[in-house]
Amino acid sequence: MQIHHISENNSILNKFIAEIRDVAIQKDSLRFRRNIERIGEVLGYELSKKLSYKSVEVVTPLGVKLIDEPVNDIVLCSILRAGLPLHQGLLNYFDAAENAFISAYRHHPNNDAAFEIIVEYFAAPSIENKTLLLADPMLATGQSLVAVYDAIKKYGAPKELHIVAVIAAKEGIAFVQEHFPENTHLWIAAIDEELSDKGYIIPGLGDAGDLAFGVKL
Repeated sequence: MQIHHISENNSILNKFIAEIRDVAIQKDSLRFRRNIERIGEVLGYELSKKLSYKSVEVVTPLGVKLIDEPVNDIVLCSILRAGLPLHQGLLNYFDAAENAFISAYRHHPNNDAAFEIIVEYFAAPSIENKTLLLADPMLATGQSLVAVYDAIKKYGAPKELHIVAVIAAKEGIAFVQEHFPENTHLWIAAIDEELSDKGYIIPGLGDAGDLAFGVKL
């Protein structure tokens, strides 16, 4: 797996990450969603450097110019519901992409820290031989991504696979590396050191879905 840790090099991305973590600023759900969206745009730009390109003729008012444009057939798949703002950021740059959505949530059968991942919904075009972008803002344990991928691959095999995350824990990255194809690209805005005993990223930012859309039952 190729890991691309974007905030290793300082850029305006740092400001967006700082604001989604800040307990005072993140109370503004509109700004939180917009910052996740902007992070998605930055990650999308970096990801675009690994796509395939071909030269096309562009006619201007004064002549013709050859420009290299991406040719990948992209399917953008986000994990509901937290992935929606990240999805929009990526879609702002890959506006010709087809769209897919899948649900995944933690189920605690014994009402303790132990959990399993439940995948109940998947709506998508064909992913066969296409470039699949799998977006989830928080890569904590990595179990959700693995469960989602296991569900998706029953419907076809993508030609290329890119995982896009905002914040990841090292433990989750290691878990994903074990379960995804070797040629997978993992795009991450920021990496945190550890998980809590309940499997949440520390220092992280809290629950991305709740911060974006409100507390759920």
